[in-house]
Amino acid sequence: MTKVTDRKLIVGLDIGSAKITALIGEILPSNEMSIIGVGSHPAKGMDKGGVNDLDSVVKTVQRALQEAELMADCKISSVYLGVSGRHIRCLNEKGMVPISDEEVTQDDVDNAIHTAKSVKLPDEHRILHVLPQEFAIDFQEGIKNPIGLSGVRMEAKVHLIACHNDMVKNIVKCVERCDLKVDQLIFSALASSYAVLTEDEKELGVCVVDIGSGTMDIAVYTSGALRHTSVVPFAGTSVTRDIATVFGTPLNDAEAVKVRYGCALGSMVSRDDTIEVPSVGGRPSRSLQRQTLAEVIEPRYSELFGMIKAKLDELTEDLQAQGTKLQLGAGVVLTGGAAQIEGVVECAEKILQCQVRVGSANNVAGLTEYVQAPTYSTAVGLLHYGMENQSEKPIEVKNISSVSNIAKRLHSWFKGEF
Repeated sequence: MTKVTDRKLIVGLDIGSAKITALIGEILPSNEMSIIGVGSHPAKGMDKGGVNDLDSVVKTVQRALQEAELMADCKISSVYLGVSGRHIRCLNEKGMVPISDEEVTQDDVDNAIHTAKSVKLPDEHRILHVLPQEFAIDFQEGIKNPIGLSGVRMEAKVHLIACHNDMVKNIVKCVERCDLKVDQLIFSALASSYAVLTEDEKELGVCVVDIGSGTMDIAVYTSGALRHTSVVPFAGTSVTRDIATVFGTPLNDAEAVKVRYGCALGSMVSRDDTIEVPSVGGRPSRSLQRQTLAEVIEPRYSELFGMIKAKLDELTEDLQAQGTKLQLGAGVVLTGGAAQIEGVVECAEKILQCQVRVGSANNVAGLTEYVQAPTYSTAVGLLHYGMENQSEKPIEVKNISSVSNIAKRLHSWFKGEF
């Protein structure tokens, strides 16, 4: 491989239940992210965000990374790693401190945030992200940047995302066995929001739902800040298993049929459309109406969106108890592999009763044709996150000059680095 100098590179690794994706991005002089390497392989050994076969995961990660390295013509040694799973927990906390001087300093901000995140977590959990929402000084609330303002005491409101130590250790172990280090762990829905949401949507209020194979990862923003995160341990695989069971076809073939012919709303399918569905045990394929397939898929997608609605209804009640209201002016943004099926927007709007769109990665250059599909949103988001949240210690990339720190300290706090 050629020796590359004076290049700012970031690597994102998304270890999903169905697919493992590695992306190498270069930060251009224009501060734009350019994709220069892509590696993607079907996942083995993962289930609902957890590792159940370490060796299989390691082998697939190695293949994905080697493919990306070959395309980018470089050798990497560290990654930004996405994590998910039902072990993810979120909390909204407050921290109050006296203002040490006549006006708020960076130390005051740090102390308020430290106080807010000093809460007792469930056993074996640790904080993954600390994301400030807003500040209040005396009687003035809703302050985004308090530095330089005068007052007596300051309160910080933060969103905490926590993870289970052992679950995360297993994911990190897979990466370390590939002779790599993890620069930072990022919750998958947070990463996806970096790739598919606009600042206007976050300000108006929006819910991003990353529908993968094993989990649905949820992140809710209002007034520009993250208010809620959660993981639903059901997703695309549930639909695939229904197809396999009803039509007696192997899981791999059921997945292929779902992707190629599936529709999440039966009323959108013509009664004249027919499809070929493979059988098991060497039996011949069968010809079926496509609408019959949709009649199997629609109830499951409706159930999945019903789970999302239940989460949003629960959040609405919690906020009402705090004297605030959940307003999703920008509706819901779906992304992830299972969001690519026909009719998914119409089905979601029917259940959620709000505007819905399918989001794919934006604000990237380079090999965009490889990463435009919603299934790459988390991996692209990891690159954006890495670009905005690089720590003072440079990312180590073999044969490549280290990446300079581009995020200011307070900006890093607001993006969840601590």
